[in-house]
Amino acid sequence: MGMISIANLKKAAYYLRRNGVKNTWYAARERLEEGRKPPYCYVPPDTRELEAQRQEWTGQGRERTGQDQEQTRQGIRASDWDGRIASGEEPEIVTFSIVVPTYQTGEQFLVELVESLFAQTYPYWELILADATADDSVAQVARRWEQEGSPGERDARPWEDGRIRYCHLASNGGIAGNTNAGIALARGAYVGLLDHDDLLTQDALHHMARAILARRQEGVEPGLLYSDEDKCNGDGSLFFEPNEKEDFNLDLLLCNNYICHFLVMKRELIQELGFRQAYDGAQDYDLVLRAAERLLGEERQMVHIPRVLYHWRCHAGSTAENPASKQYAYEAGGRAVQDFADRQGWKAKVYPMKHLGFYRLHYEGEIFASRPDLGAVGGRVLEKGRVAGGRMSAQGEVYYEGLREAYSGYLHRAVLFQDAQALDIRCIQVRKECRELFRQVVGVPYRTRGAQGKGKGELFDASTLPGDCDWRSVSLALSQALRERGYRLLYDPERGI
Repeated sequence: MGMISIANLKKAAYYLRRNGVKNTWYAARERLEEGRKPPYCYVPPDTRELEAQRQEWTGQGRERTGQDQEQTRQGIRASDWDGRIASGEEPEIVTFSIVVPTYQTGEQFLVELVESLFAQTYPYWELILADATADDSVAQVARRWEQEGSPGERDARPWEDGRIRYCHLASNGGIAGNTNAGIALARGAYVGLLDHDDLLTQDALHHMARAILARRQEGVEPGLLYSDEDKCNGDGSLFFEPNEKEDFNLDLLLCNNYICHFLVMKRELIQELGFRQAYDGAQDYDLVLRAAERLLGEERQMVHIPRVLYHWRCHAGSTAENPASKQYAYEAGGRAVQDFADRQGWKAKVYPMKHLGFYRLHYEGEIFASRPDLGAVGGRVLEKGRVAGGRMSAQGEVYYEGLREAYSGYLHRAVLFQDAQALDIRCIQVRKECRELFRQVVGVPYRTRGAQGKGKGELFDASTLPGDCDWRSVSLALSQALRERGYRLLYDPERGI
């Protein structure tokens, strides 16, 4: 999408009013530099790959007759749900219930959404439309499908095979209430959430099913799965702003709902947790936070699929196109984060950051008093106004290396709290209970820099390291030792040197 548009000008004006001239200048400068990079282009799987995926599931589980293959092409009949598949008696099959709350949904958006389901290369799904529209506009489209068959394939009769289930709600219960009504009807082993004007890629359920089966082979039943996503324009012809996500990262999640779409959860878990109406607008963020809390310590049950499987449509009324249009949603997101912190017993208060939808927890006193899970907190190391150290991978690669000091990085992640596999020893604070371990690994006692401003008084004095010390290898060794003892490592870019 072009850098200059009415939507972008509106966003810039809103940012200026909110954050002032200096911050707006740096944000605009960073955005312009990003615009010089090669444009993003979503490349869908080619016809050969899609056909291979279909054939993979056509032959899944048992030898199929010609009649079985035709059934798979058209859709899975209701009898398949009612017997061994829905009950889980056929472990090589994963069933999905895609829940879509509809409210005054435009016919074209609804048709395109359903087409994206019927285009799936994976056949074991059902679509639940939980409709709170006061009139019968959505129902009329539904009845037309019932009479004529699925969009683009008139002989399939999806309403007769039971895969599309339309439910007209007696009243509008808001986003949370309407979605809960749809979730209650789910029969699949997993529930996927899809907004009424968005789209799934043709291989979305294929990759979800494969990820679930792969974890099952390792003895793990996933509870929560999510994929990468991008945005598309109103007619679905242009794709932009890909969101290439991280694997599960608790502290990053507490700053922003980076998980977002495409979200799939175990049916029992999502039905138990449900959406809470008090968090309408950020109901999915609240749900993910509570699900993550439930699965903490079992991180292998939270699966990231590093593929774009979801297109988030941008049009005049959407949050994606006009973030300021849903200020209440960002306020609800802050409340969801605060509720999570309160449930953990942390002495912390959430504050909004410069960018809408991003938050920061301010801890009362020393952070380790509230966070017994943390072994160390590390900050960024700057050289000549650019990032030279801080958060590192297990192989020693520095995240955000070379980024200008005033920039926020890809999707603002460079300025957010985040869990780390390794922290730079040149800017690190280690909890007191771990300082003997520090001495054993590093070879020198833990000595502090002294009072150097807020949050810096307990930073390790890296000048005490031997002159020939390889800071990178020592950082990796210490970080590994802390993680092996069950501690998390927190990267806080505000603790810079």
